[in-house]
Amino acid sequence: MSKALIVALDGAFQRARHLDVSLNDRLQKIVESVRELSPEFAEAVDRLIARLRDCGVGVAAPAPGDPMPPFLLPDEQGRLVALEDLLELGPVAVAFHRGHWCPYCRLNSFALAQALERAMAEGGQIVAITPDRTKFTAALKSETGGKFPILTDLDNGYALSLNLVIWVGRELQEMIAAAGADVPTYQGNDAWMLPIPATFVVGKHGIITARHIDPDYRKRMEIDDLLTALSEAR
Repeated sequence: MSKALIVALDGAFQRARHLDVSLNDRLQKIVESVRELSPEFAEAVDRLIARLRDCGVGVAAPAPGDPMPPFLLPDEQGRLVALEDLLELGPVAVAFHRGHWCPYCRLNSFALAQALERAMAEGGQIVAITPDRTKFTAALKSETGGKFPILTDLDNGYALSLNLVIWVGRELQEMIAAAGADVPTYQGNDAWMLPIPATFVVGKHGIITARHIDPDYRKRMEIDDLLTALSEAR
């Protein structure tokens, strides 16, 4: 994986975000670009995902009917945001992202920004959580134009409590670093631990009503499913 691939993937992201298709169809365009530009990287990702599936990663995360563990995390401006305060305003969709450097997370953030007005019309809210430091969450928010909070989960502490964190493995660590994605700088540590992208819809009483968890970070909860879940959680 070379730095040229990162540049090419940025172009793929820019093209995909404006397509009039579902979120996962747009994400698939980036998948196809990776396979074309760097089959070696795509194959390494496939191997990682296969291992995660074999180990049942994500299965032990909170499920519908469970209470969502509380959080108190800083947003992109350093202000502390608590789940209980958000729930006072209505149901919340909580989306975990790997980081601002991940094109799939950038595209998901863009789609969430587009959906925010419809979510609020249903009485719902959206919040994103990433292990990136605040300077990088601010950059992500600026790029995607989102008006929802993007919170920093330092050292993946909250994601760890939900059984959502993985080590990327030596192979992908070296490939990602070689491409110029300085994950240790973004996170403020050199652990190379990332959350599994997941979305939880939490009702006003703090109970999870819907979730989407997939060890394949190239797939996310569809926006229509998220909006339906928020409406039903009122």
